[in-house]
Amino acid sequence: MPTAQTVFFTAPKQVEIREMLLPALQTDEVLVETVCSAISAGTEMLVYRGQFPQLQDAHDAVSSELKYPLAYGYACVGVVRQIGKLVNSEWKDKFVFSFQPHTSHFVTKPENLFPIPHSLNPENACFLPNMETAVNLVQDGAPILGERVMVLGQGIVGLLTASLLNEFPLEDLTVVDSIKLRRKAFHVEGPKSKVKSLAPDDLRSFDKLRTQPSTFDLVYELTGSPSVLNTAIEHTAFSGRIVIGSWYGQKRAEIDMGGSFHRSRIKLISSQVSSISPKLSGRWDKSRRFEVAWQALERIQPQKWITHRFSLNDAAKAYQLLDENPQETIQIIFEY
Repeated sequence: MPTAQTVFFTAPKQVEIREMLLPALQTDEVLVETVCSAISAGTEMLVYRGQFPQLQDAHDAVSSELKYPLAYGYACVGVVRQIGKLVNSEWKDKFVFSFQPHTSHFVTKPENLFPIPHSLNPENACFLPNMETAVNLVQDGAPILGERVMVLGQGIVGLLTASLLNEFPLEDLTVVDSIKLRRKAFHVEGPKSKVKSLAPDDLRSFDKLRTQPSTFDLVYELTGSPSVLNTAIEHTAFSGRIVIGSWYGQKRAEIDMGGSFHRSRIKLISSQVSSISPKLSGRWDKSRRFEVAWQALERIQPQKWITHRFSLNDAAKAYQLLDENPQETIQIIFEY
């Protein structure tokens, strides 16, 4: 009977690799051997630190009961090694993506797999969930020709979102992050570049009278820190929009809505990839959004933002690095 090595979170800041027997392959199932999987520095660190709420996860393939011990993750790329008798032979040896925890092998049905376009290598394909999130964020924000846009947070979701926004005819695009490595990651060359990259202190030190013309029409809060909503509110223009793409888990912060928030008629937009905006759902479904995400991955090639590669046996070191020295990382992946 084949086995799989899987990452389990067993308690706050405790990770172990468990070897488990795989179920027998049914006639309508396939066996996938994992090539690489990506760590979600936002969601997975909440699980690692024990800060997740008891809510159903966005991805159906992940356990809806978020409690220890927990196998968690949702960016898995592999190769179909075996197929059941009823499965189309075209699936054999195909590179596929799946919303699976970090595991060396898994058994599933073909309808749970996403064939990877030939133009993408496995590491780029690992970014599919985050790119789908970025597509959703841009659609929910609905940027308009000539707008001034700011993205707070340049983790992977922030970098992908900024990359998509940079394709729009905006007046300017400002990205903000406290980590120098991440500020430098989104680099757009050329004298006509509309991108500004700032540290939070630079943003706070702006003189309001001098920068009033540059107040932002659209702001994205993607830092994972709820207190940063105050920064977003402070720099959003009259009738502007703030798209909240962070998942805060159990983290709380005081939000200042007693100043200009109401007078400025600022709109807060909750954006989660688990659903399609009602304004779009009549024309858009998940498959259409995934197709847009694949095409965006081909254009942006986010593999360039991988800073660390770990073997599965070194999973504890990978999460410790993210927890204690996030300034040294952008994207961490597991190699199998």
